Amino acid sequence: MSKHMQLTVIVRPYYEKDLEGTYPKLVRYLSHQDSSFADQNPSLYELVGQLDLLLYRFDGTPIREVLLLHKKALQDTYKQIQDHIANRHLDQADKLLYRIEDIFDEIESELA
Repeated sequence: MSKHMQLTVIVRPYYEKDLEGTYPKLVRYLSHQDSSFADQNPSLYELVGQLDLLLYRFDGTPIREVLLLHKKALQDTYKQIQDHIANRHLDQADKLLYRIEDIFDEIESELA
């Protein structure tokens, strides 16, 4: 590694429309607390990185209960992705991003 520089891998969102168009129920719940949330258009990876904060902010709400059901799987997958990125196994990290998408598909279907 260079003494004054480092390589960075960034996971950027890529939705056919945007986060709201892909996960409208999720965004509806998350926008309830933060009206600018949809404009931020975060990646699902970024959301998982903020999962504890989201659970805290949405205490006592239906979305918190749904997120809690998937917390361990999301956080375990997030950690594995971080490990693969750190070890420069980007193809394996990319495969795990699909797992996060699958979990968020389940979350979306479980939200009323």
